[in-house]
Amino acid sequence: MSPAPEFTAASGLDSSTERRHSAGDAISPWLLMVLALLTAVAPVATDLYLPAFPEMTAELQASATAVQLTLTAFLLGLTFGQLMFGPLSDRFGRRGPLIIGAALCVAASVVAATAPSIGILIAARFAQGFTGAAGMVIGRAIIADLSSGKAAGRAFSLMMIVGGVAPVIAPFAGGLLVGPAGWRGILWVVSGIATVMLIATLAVVRESHPQHRRAALKADAAQGNSPWAELRSRAYLANTLTFGFGFAVMMAYISASPFVYQVMVGLTPTQYGLAFGVNALGMIAVSALSARMSATISSTRQLAVGLLVTLIATLTLLTFVLTGAPTWWLMIPIFVAVACQGLILGNATALALAAVPRASGSGSAGLGALQFGLGAAVSPLVGLGGEHTALPLAVVMVTLAVLASTAFLAGRRLR
Repeated sequence: MSPAPEFTAASGLDSSTERRHSAGDAISPWLLMVLALLTAVAPVATDLYLPAFPEMTAELQASATAVQLTLTAFLLGLTFGQLMFGPLSDRFGRRGPLIIGAALCVAASVVAATAPSIGILIAARFAQGFTGAAGMVIGRAIIADLSSGKAAGRAFSLMMIVGGVAPVIAPFAGGLLVGPAGWRGILWVVSGIATVMLIATLAVVRESHPQHRRAALKADAAQGNSPWAELRSRAYLANTLTFGFGFAVMMAYISASPFVYQVMVGLTPTQYGLAFGVNALGMIAVSALSARMSATISSTRQLAVGLLVTLIATLTLLTFVLTGAPTWWLMIPIFVAVACQGLILGNATALALAAVPRASGSGSAGLGALQFGLGAAVSPLVGLGGEHTALPLAVVMVTLAVLASTAFLAGRRLR
């Protein structure tokens, strides 16, 4: 078992918690912006080049399946990279692994943009995702190092705003760029973004996990009191599962939205893009509201409200599908469920990492791996019934909302 927390005589708070509370103001707007942009590299690199798939198929003389593997490889790299860089940042500090990851991401991006064959492009995209994962996982850990409680909830909610903007802008930007720049030009844009992130990291990010704290962790591990045992804590597991299932609700919608909105509702591609943007803006607005409310309302209460409204919205969606309601009605509960992720994702992240203050890098890695693992798992499920029914989507979204709520309630009961 881990040793008992050290308590200060004056306040009764554990000293590491007190340090993080006092350091809450250490997250400057510039630092928060850089960390948020680090997390945005992945969705930009995922979505920006999607409109260029047909061109890539022709130029590289590859099948559509092979071109789609470039996306799968990137997501796999993103998943495994977080599992490596998170624990590394706990052991060696945040800044060093972050800089190494960002530099290697720039190199992998250049290889991807100049790839002469589909095989090299797939390998480069895997490397791009693997190294780019450093920004996502270590960015969350840095916030957990420097803040806790309501301050952490506010910071993570603000990061969700950038994370919500990137997937909206990227497909539109890719569609505009694919004509004049081609798919290689788009990947050069990704290389440029990765370069900017490396420069910003060097200029703004400072070490938030100092040597003395790392030495204490190693000493604990040598005595059999590994801080990474905290990852088995019920509070961490409950909030991580809540985060993962909540994110999967949004991924289910993203995967099914082209068919539901265009085939069933009958929207044109332009109208679909606008509807997709409106839903994303809903999540951004609620994330901003969550950040604003963090001064007076705890992360736990905000998370509970978000889960309840999401459950009601998904049940409404299922009811509309089963009763044969007009298809455009489906857009209303979908909007509400997606917007509520602004209350869920940031606050669940804050609560999960608050439960593992001595191993926040590894804790962040667990969050990220579950996030993309569940996202990849639910994507094919929503299409099981074909493109003319929303029943699989409704069932999957209700199931995920129930699982997220159950994980949250289980964590509260165990506490």
